[in-house]
Amino acid sequence: MRKKEATILLVDDDEDILFSARISLKKYFKQILTTSTPKKITQLVSNEAIDVVLLDMNYRIGYEDGKEGIYWLEHIKKISPETTVILMTAFGSVHLAVEAIKKGATDFILKPWDNDKLYSTINAGVELSRSKRKNTQFESIQQLDNKNFHQQTEHIIGHSKAMTDAMSLLKKVAPTDATILILGENGTGKYVFAKELHLQSNRSKYPFIHVDLGALNENLFESELFGYTKGAFTDAHKDTIGRFELAQKGTIFLDEIGNLPLHLQSKLLTVIQNRKITRLGEAIERDIDVRIICATNANIHQMVTEGSFRQDLLYRINTIELNLPPLRERTKDIPLLAHYFLNKLNQKYRKSIHQITPQAMAALTAYSWPGNIRELEHIIERGVIITEENAITPSDLHFSSKKYEATPVQTLHLETSEKMLIQNALEKHQGNISKTAKELGITRAALYRRLDKHQL
Repeated sequence: MRKKEATILLVDDDEDILFSARISLKKYFKQILTTSTPKKITQLVSNEAIDVVLLDMNYRIGYEDGKEGIYWLEHIKKISPETTVILMTAFGSVHLAVEAIKKGATDFILKPWDNDKLYSTINAGVELSRSKRKNTQFESIQQLDNKNFHQQTEHIIGHSKAMTDAMSLLKKVAPTDATILILGENGTGKYVFAKELHLQSNRSKYPFIHVDLGALNENLFESELFGYTKGAFTDAHKDTIGRFELAQKGTIFLDEIGNLPLHLQSKLLTVIQNRKITRLGEAIERDIDVRIICATNANIHQMVTEGSFRQDLLYRINTIELNLPPLRERTKDIPLLAHYFLNKLNQKYRKSIHQITPQAMAALTAYSWPGNIRELEHIIERGVIITEENAITPSDLHFSSKKYEATPVQTLHLETSEKMLIQNALEKHQGNISKTAKELGITRAALYRRLDKHQL
């Protein structure tokens, strides 16, 4: 039999007991430590990751009240909460062992013991210790992730009607447990909105777990989302919980759900309906208590019509639909976003660029933004890096070579037509006011008045 990677500490003032227990256990467990002096417990537990302490209850000759055992039990639990403590006691002192269990001991062994019973009790203690240690590690990581999550949360910026409408809906639905479907093009801020929904919910103290379904290999779907047991497949060397269990009591954000194949959609639907998951390799159903937020850049309603997305799944995930507008439909917000990114990137690159020139801002406003907010941040970042002035100018901006064509004027409404003509001219000349004015056949002063008029 292969020895289990575990460390067991035996504590008893009787050397014969220590010898006997050590001989019995060393063929099962990798490391067996012994001490006849309980005063060494602190040093041993502090220096080693002890899985189980097998602890005698009495040490002073003539005293059988178990007080010393209780004292050291409480001490071990204080300095190493993940360590399992099992008591050793004589048959006549079972009542002491029962009292010790109430104070944190896991089990007790009667002297003299049966070797099979000793092994099974210690082995169960090892598994319990590992489970506690794993949970403690996970909680520490989760607390760190949550701290970073709160620190890294972006603000939702915008005064355009489309954004104020979206924020108004967010504030109404965030405190509820309603399932939310966020729709919008790539780069419109779906992840930021999902985080904000979580932060404004009653689950904000619990985990926010992001799953990019678009990047998830089909073969890993169940193991990643639902977890697996040891031996469920070739590389399953230990029990592992999935993303749904990681999000327990918190929020799971299923991003790019439109990319999920039909045969996996049915599995997800079952979980959402029943609020239960089953780990791979296990027959036990586990209850989940999570808030579900989904997002996609696809036309999911069209996908339902075409048969590539299940209608019943759509009904389950879109109790509330939150539509995020593309940046080209909220040009009023571009200056706010540009200055926000400028301040943020000044700190990142330790620069002091004070402004974006009116010409550069005009170019930003006129551009059609196929990459939306993400592209805006990228362009401002590049400008911050390459500019040699204390302001970003049009020459510091580098727009995508794959630009949208100038929007054709398809309306007879005078104000709208004028605005679109100015936007097209500004984009063509990358915000150069002189060239734009010349193209439009007006003076620079007249162009500035129209830029102000149309909030460009």
